[in-house]
Formats: sequence, structure tokens, C-alpha cells
Amino acid sequence: MGKQKNIIIGAVVIVAIVAGTRFTGLWGSGNNTTNKTINTYISADLTTQDLSKMTDTYAFEIAGNTQEGLLSKNAEGKPIAGLAKDWSTSKDGLTWTFHLRKNLKWSNGAKLTAKDFVYAWQRTVNPKTASQYGYIYSGIKNADAIVSGKNKAIQSLGIVAKNASTVVVTLQSPQPQFANLMSFPSFYPQNEAFNNKVGKKLGTKSSQQIYSGPYKFVGWNGTNNSFRLEPNKNYYNPKSVKNAGVKYSVLKNPETAVEQYKRGSLDLAILSTTELQSANSKNKDYTSVPLAATSYFSYNQTGKVKGLQNKKIREALNLATNRSEILSSIYNNVGKVPTGVTPAGLSKTENGKDFSTFAKQGYNLSLIHISEPTRPEPSAY
Repeated sequence: MGKQKNIIIGAVVIVAIVAGTRFTGLWGSGNNTTNKTINTYISADLTTQDLSKMTDTYAFEIAGNTQEGLLSKNAEGKPIAGLAKDWSTSKDGLTWTFHLRKNLKWSNGAKLTAKDFVYAWQRTVNPKTASQYGYIYSGIKNADAIVSGKNKAIQSLGIVAKNASTVVVTLQSPQPQFANLMSFPSFYPQNEAFNNKVGKKLGTKSSQQIYSGPYKFVGWNGTNNSFRLEPNKNYYNPKSVKNAGVKYSVLKNPETAVEQYKRGSLDLAILSTTELQSANSKNKDYTSVPLAATSYFSYNQTGKVKGLQNKKIREALNLATNRSEILSSIYNNVGKVPTGVTPAGLSKTENGKDFSTFAKQGYNLSLIHISEPTRPEPSAY
């Protein structure tokens, strides 16, 4: 039937085996303190640490721990102060003012100022950068026109440095989600002097980037399969780092990761297949963790399969799909059978009801939708 697999944002559950509780921070903010090094892995080659050009989970995972934005998030996913100590919004919701912390520095000792945010945002929306995440700036004044190339004046983007410690952002219209976006890597600051110095090599090695977050990235030459995070002594709150660092390996075979976990070489292993889940479900370290990612299958819409051009046929196939059986046979009942593009548990409305209840009203019936375990989104250790 020419099905193709795609990834969208949603909420599912992954299962893993985790050594004790000292690895809690991978899934959210943990209170445990240790002077040991955390040993973990990613299951694909690392691509880049250019904040304007990264698109994959693993690049974001590294950036989420080595860089920081105007705002951060707490264990519940709520916006909190980041590099900005406080912020305010105008009554009409169009102007956001962020006040940076005093004496912020990059990992190389250079001063981090409001201009670093202005430069970074202008670089990302500039069509010449070819950022695949330029679209996420939509709603900021002039962003859409700049990304499309209609507006050549990059400086007209709705962000200015009022002074060295004050960032002012102007929106086209109010955006309730704007505070949440400020902790996403595409909105992190960048240092223009450093970027100009390394040029096209930016982010191609750990040494070809500088860092604003609690860790700095070291040991990656662009192709090797072992690298690490080390505490960033120039971070404004170095005492918040509760371990000696994080050692990463690239392990593309999930069975290898589980074997290394059992030998004590890893502190965590993702059980990404039904066989691994079944074989390890009785392990005392077995745990399930909510995750903001979902997979779905969509029908071939290239026109080569004539029957699939018929909406009624797609609806019939959709209604005949046994989602519970798919979840059971392929995913070992990990996750939930979704009722729409937004599965349960992703977020709640202001009155406390699950957002998926309302989101399913616009569900596209041409999709077969199932949840799938995958790797975590970036979160500070």
C-alpha cells in the first residue's frame, strides 16, 4: 500500500532499564547528587551542534544540556528563568521584555549579552542560513516575510537589544505558547565573533562551538562514536551541576546497549523492541517514562495507488484498522491507543481537561495512528 512512516509531536511512553535512581535527570529534574560520571548513549551518529541547522533529537539532546535560552523549564515543563532572570509581557501581549542575569559568560570566557540573542535569531531566520527551523519564528514581527525571502531586511525581525542585558521581542499577534518556545534550542543565543571565526566549520566538532549552558561538549571530532559533557565552570550557576559529567557512546544496535547496561558500562538502556521489552520486563530496574513523540503511518498520496485517492476508501481502511492489536503486537502495549493526532497526556487545558479530548475533533481520518517508543527530547541532567 506504499505506506511511509513519519514522526510528529505527541505523547507516548518509552520503557527502559535504569540503574537505580541517579539517572533521574535524563527524564526531568532529579534531586540526587553524585560525583560520578553518567554513562549513556545515542543510537545514531551525531550530526551537528550548529544551533541554527540542527534538526534531530540527538543534536537537540546535546544542545539542551550544553546551551541555554532566555527561559528554561522546571520538572513539570513550566517556563522558568534561564539566562534571563525575569521577564514581562505588555498588556496587549505583543511585547516581551527579558532581563538577563549579571555577568553571563560563554564557555570560552567571552561575555554573553543581549546582542547574542539578536544575532542568533537573525541568523536562523535568514534564508541564506537555510535553517529548517526558521518556520518556528512565525508570529514574531516580520519573521514570516524574512524566512520567505520577501523581506530582505533581516534587522527588521522583532527582536532588539535595548542594552547589554535587556532583550525586547515584538510579536505580530499574542502567542500564549511563546514562553515555552524560549527554552527551545532554535532560540538559544549565538556568539557572532566566534561564528565568524570558525565559519563553515561551526558545530562540525565539539571544539567548533562554545556553550552557554551547565555543560560544555568535548571529544567529538565530527565522526567518532565516543564523546562527553563536562561541567561548564563559566555557567552562571555551576553548583546546579550534580555530577562529574556525562559520557556518550553511539550504539546503533539496541541489543548491544542492553548488554552493556547489564555489564555495568551504561546507566540506562532503551528497550526499543518488543523482544527486549518482553525479555526485561521483570527486571527490577525496568521503568516506563512519558515521552513527547508519536509515530504514524500515512497512505501513499503520490497518485500511484489510485484507490487511495478516494477519501471514502481511506476512511474505510482507517475504520478497519485495529489499533489495539498493532499496539500489542508491534509495541508490546507500550503507550496508548490514540484518538487523534495529539495523544492523551501531552498537555491540559486551563480547566484541567486533557487537551487530546479537544484535539481529536480535527483528526484526519486518512491516517493510521499508533504510538511508538523512541528516544527522549532534550532535558538537563
